[in-house]
Amino acid sequence: MVMKTVAISILGTTMDRRGRGEKRWDKWRPTVSMCQHDDLLIDRLELLFDNHSLSLAEQVKEDIARVSPETEVVFHRVNFSDPWDFESVYSQLLDFVRAYSFKPGKENYLTHITTGTHVAQICLYLLTEAGYLPGKLLQTSPANRNSNLPGQYQIIDLDLSKYDQIASRFQKEHHEGTTYLKGGIETNNPAFNTMIEQLEKVSVRSNESILITGPTGAGKSQLAQRVYELRKQRGKLSGRLVSVNCATLRGENAMSALFGHKKGAFTGATTDRPGLLREANQGMLFLDEIGELGLDEQAMLLRAIEDKRFMPFGSDKEVTSDFQLIAGTNRDLNRLSSEGAFREDLLARIDLWTYQLPSLKERIEDLEPNIDYELEVFSGKSGYLVSFNKAARDKYLAFSRSSEALWSANFRDLNASITRMATLSDGGRITVDVVEEEISRLRRKWKPDSSSGWQSIKVISEVMDTDAINQMDYFDQLKLAHLIEVCRQSGSMAEAGRTLFNVSREEKKSNNDSHRVKQLLAKYGLSFGEL
Repeated sequence: MVMKTVAISILGTTMDRRGRGEKRWDKWRPTVSMCQHDDLLIDRLELLFDNHSLSLAEQVKEDIARVSPETEVVFHRVNFSDPWDFESVYSQLLDFVRAYSFKPGKENYLTHITTGTHVAQICLYLLTEAGYLPGKLLQTSPANRNSNLPGQYQIIDLDLSKYDQIASRFQKEHHEGTTYLKGGIETNNPAFNTMIEQLEKVSVRSNESILITGPTGAGKSQLAQRVYELRKQRGKLSGRLVSVNCATLRGENAMSALFGHKKGAFTGATTDRPGLLREANQGMLFLDEIGELGLDEQAMLLRAIEDKRFMPFGSDKEVTSDFQLIAGTNRDLNRLSSEGAFREDLLARIDLWTYQLPSLKERIEDLEPNIDYELEVFSGKSGYLVSFNKAARDKYLAFSRSSEALWSANFRDLNASITRMATLSDGGRITVDVVEEEISRLRRKWKPDSSSGWQSIKVISEVMDTDAINQMDYFDQLKLAHLIEVCRQSGSMAEAGRTLFNVSREEKKSNNDSHRVKQLLAKYGLSFGEL
């Protein structure tokens, strides 16, 4: 079946009006000329005009019949109350489009954007881009001076995916954006890379709140800084980045710091204070550890996010601030919400885009590129190049990937470790001796503290939730922590059993060390494979 070509055009009340004499054929008329091209057959022209232009429309129709008898011209009366008012023109054109019966399976549509006011041309473009007009754009122009030719035309397809150069440009910008969010580090963890790729799209396409979760030292603050800078580069905001750790805010200080206060609002309020939300106007507010905010502050923050309005402490007048928000936390906000410590409506408002940053141990394959990054940063600050010799690097990597390396503060631990070794290196070379000293230092730092049991709880918390841990005796916590550590350092349950039951197993005629370990783990709902 041959598809028909249908053009939709607004009558050009100036350029299409060239008088009634034969000399009108010597001048370019966009609507008539559109139908004079040998390689562009318009089967039907849907011609839009107002009540004052009927005679011109009839003349144009007659002239089209002379140059292109195959073209059917259909009249549509569209009376713009103000052809330069964007809202009214768009509304009337939208009404026309919605009432029109399109047949995309049988007809191809061209939206002519050469005639009409500039406002009307923009509206036609937007309606085509949005898919209300299901076709392509048609742009026409006159021929060279003193030529009787019908001029030129160009058909523009707004499906950008069909333009290889544009698609390549988009892909390049996306790659540059993801590399920037990763701090220029070529990371290897698939889950982390996938998360960053999506975050890049969200950062440049959306202004909605972002929630970044993850353990202390995983890089929440740095990621928020990069999201802000990426949005600023792409023109998504113009203001500054305002950051605050909510754990430092308590009572009146929290209200005053976030929302500002009026002079005399409380003892010590000797001047007005704008507050962090107002300082972030047209920019971004990063609220780290948002789970530490009190319920009153949470309620005010919710309204400020939704309405961009809030009441400074001690004021009777509202103020406004148009800010974008990134929230960070290392706490389980869903659990806090169920316990009544975090507002459910605020959580629903800030977790449209939630990203969980993994710990260093969870993305240990990214250890090496991050070591190189830390060395590069140190070299840039110190003014001289620092690197490992091969034996030292191999030894440090082996320890860093072992079960001994807890990386409890994640990338903060790594930064501190590299900084120490780089500082102590002679001639910019980190040697085996320097690495061995650093390993000893890290072992002491991460050595379990039997007096407090902190390390035991940390080990258990990696495989059990807080409620389950709180229901265990301290004695059982210590036993379970040691059981987990032995299993993690063993290649099999049998090996773990030989370590755990080194005395009692000698008294048995038949030893099934694997079964004993399996039973112990099952008591706590764990399995060897999980550990």
